[in-house]
Order: sequence, then structure tokens, then C-alpha cells
Amino acid sequence: MLRPLALAAALAFALAACAGPEADAPIDDATASPAPVTESAWSLDPAASRLAYVSIKAGEVAENNRFDTLSGTIAADGTASLSIDLASVNTGAPLRDERMREVFFQTADNPAATITAKLDPARFAGLAVGQSVLRPLKASVTIKGASADVATEVLVTRITEDRVLVVSAAPVIVSTDMFGLTDELGELRALAQLPSITPAVPVTFTLAFTRG
Repeated sequence: MLRPLALAAALAFALAACAGPEADAPIDDATASPAPVTESAWSLDPAASRLAYVSIKAGEVAENNRFDTLSGTIAADGTASLSIDLASVNTGAPLRDERMREVFFQTADNPAATITAKLDPARFAGLAVGQSVLRPLKASVTIKGASADVATEVLVTRITEDRVLVVSAAPVIVSTDMFGLTDELGELRALAQLPSITPAVPVTFTLAFTRG
């Protein structure tokens, strides 16, 4: 069935595109010397980005789900934010989408989930075109007014001088109890007449950022 992201996420995050907590060595070397990634702000390219999760119902049936509308920015000072339009949840079944919007997320009152982080841009200042670096990432995820911290690793690749790609190196595990969504999950289970819906989901993401 379905679940937060989220996250959710989420969960979460290309936000590491311009920062990271430790100065890991790049995976690949490159000879180009473009302008540092810290020179200006970056914006999410939603058409080239994806945030998805896998839900499990009845203990053994796994289903792919995603959110189709994302937006985000990374400021030059490392302030990063990602917004997930919860009404854009896509489970592959219109009835499930409706239940996710109205029962689980209650999007009329809670239209978006947010992910925020304060990053250190200097850690990425020397990333050259063609280089990749693996970084740990911590972020705060907020859904329906409840916030929780998540931690993961991301692989950041500078595709061109003005484009970076951030991919989750491992799934981020997000559960309903992190955001007070256990009752809503029970409502979904009852509506679908299922014996169970697993309350924890793995979240993966591929996020592209462009300069400016």
C-alpha cells in the first residue's frame, strides 16, 4: 500500500548537492576547473528528479509508489529545502491515490511535506565536472506538522559546470510512527480490507539541481 515518504524523505536528498559534513575524497578525478559550486544558489530540476518508496501489504505484496511534483533550492550559504507535493502521490491506482490524499496525508489541510538541512558548502567547493563524492547527510523531514530527523548517504556527481545529480546511496527507512500517522495507516488498512500494511517503507531518490 502506501506510506509517507517520505519522505519522505525523506527523505531524504539532493540537498547534499552543495554540501556535506565531511571532506571525503572524490571517487573520480577530473581535469576541468569550473566555477565552484558555492558561487551561487541552485534550484531543483523537477523533470529530472524522482522520489519513490516501496510499500508492503498483507505481509508480502510489494508495490512501487512515487511523488510526481517536487521543488527545492540550495542557497549559496548551504541552506537547503525540498518540498514534496503530497497530492502528487502516485501509487499506480486512482482509488489508492485518492485514499492517500484524503485519508492518510489529508492534503486539503497538509498540502506538502518538507525536508530541510543546513549544509557546509565549502565541503563541495572543489568538486570538478565529472567527479563524484559520497557524503553522509542529515535532514529534518516534516509531514502534517510532525518533524523527524533522518540520516543517509548520498552520491553527488557534478554532471556539468551548472548541474549536479544527487542519488541515495541506500534507501532511507521512514515509518508512520515518526510522524504520528499510525492511526491514518489503520484507516487505510480497514478501507482496503487488508490484514496488514507494513508501517515502515524504504525511500529512494534521484535529484538534479541546476545553478541559478
